Amino acid sequence: MKNTLILDKHLRISELQQKIRKALNINEENICFEFHQMPDYFDLDLITVNPIHKQSFLFHSTEGRDKIEALEIMLKYVNNQLYIEDSYTIQWKLTGENKIHQSYFRAKNIFDALDKFYFGRSTESVLVYSIHLNPIS
Repeated sequence: MKNTLILDKHLRISELQQKIRKALNINEENICFEFHQMPDYFDLDLITVNPIHKQSFLFHSTEGRDKIEALEIMLKYVNNQLYIEDSYTIQWKLTGENKIHQSYFRAKNIFDALDKFYFGRSTESVLVYSIHLNPIS
């Protein structure tokens, strides 16, 4: 019975991850679900990898009582992000390189967009040229 519950839990986690990938239209190799177990909850950081420049960025973070709840909250966010957060464009380049890149973020404000941009990297590793709020389409 215990093995069946564990298998059901793993299947549900896999199903939710697949729904999130499908909703975002992102290939499996370009998305990472990072779970961090805290004393009373699970934190989930959803990381996306740009297939062109291979840089990873924080898409969004959620937390739940377990991995399933954290994923369910993430799926709800993914399905509603266009309605709850604004779109920002950041122009940047890696330190020591010449190519300028553009990346897009959904965020509550400019600081949230920068937090997502800098997640997991030092501020010295990239040079930001501009950040702007995109018009509502």
